[in-house]
Amino acid sequence: MLKGISPLLSPDLLQILTRMGHGDEIVLADAHFPGESFNQNVLRADGLKVSDLLAAILPLFELDAYVDHPLIMMAAVEGDQLDPAVEQSYLTAIRKTNPDVPSIERIDRYAFYERAKSAFAVVMTGETAKYGNIILKKGVTPC
Repeated sequence: MLKGISPLLSPDLLQILTRMGHGDEIVLADAHFPGESFNQNVLRADGLKVSDLLAAILPLFELDAYVDHPLIMMAAVEGDQLDPAVEQSYLTAIRKTNPDVPSIERIDRYAFYERAKSAFAVVMTGETAKYGNIILKKGVTPC
């Protein structure tokens, strides 16, 4: 175990976060997301909540400051409703290390799937919240 790094971060996930460059995206996917259908680089984080992974990842990971929305979530499909508590729990975790983070952008389900196809990796979590997927766009670490 390493000091200062959350034990929630597996060696494989740490390697992915290290290998990502600025502008690369990673999907933290809920347990229902068809990750294997969209991306060949899928990691398992079964049993973990997305908010807990956000709290573990973001002390090590700079969000992209050169885009309007470095955080992206899926918009509700017509007829569905979002649970605002899901986004709020994510923002609570995110704001611990990124207090001035821009608002989360919501995009159409199929646009989200397209982003997942080109993402650096998809992390399948144990998150059971509906519309519990989030994309993080990596930024440049300040000197």
